[in-house]
Amino acid sequence: MDWKLELVPIPVSDVDRAKTFYTEKAGFNADHDHRASDEFRVVQLTPPGSACSIAIGIGIVDTPSGSVQGLHLVVPDINAARAELADHGVEVGEVQDLGGVLYASFSDPDGNGWTLQQLPY
Repeated sequence: MDWKLELVPIPVSDVDRAKTFYTEKAGFNADHDHRASDEFRVVQLTPPGSACSIAIGIGIVDTPSGSVQGLHLVVPDINAARAELADHGVEVGEVQDLGGVLYASFSDPDGNGWTLQQLPY
């Protein structure tokens, strides 16, 4: 049996602001935006080339905005990925080499933490 992680909920305080950040600055694809009521809205966003998406919205998680940390976006060229984010106005940390694995961190407007990761080849 295959078990696939395909959707990770991310708590945000302002859905439209977060959607704009993820699509216009981080380059995610907006796959779905559905509002069933004032108490429920789900926006599904997918990083380019990823089989796993994130969901932001209203009424989908009870955790505090900004409480998700350490999500990894694995990229083949961390310097190019970092430059692309920086060119779109994202504050991205410097690339760090931690034993041959390269990392650079950034956050969404609520403080949810992301890490670019380049594995050694």
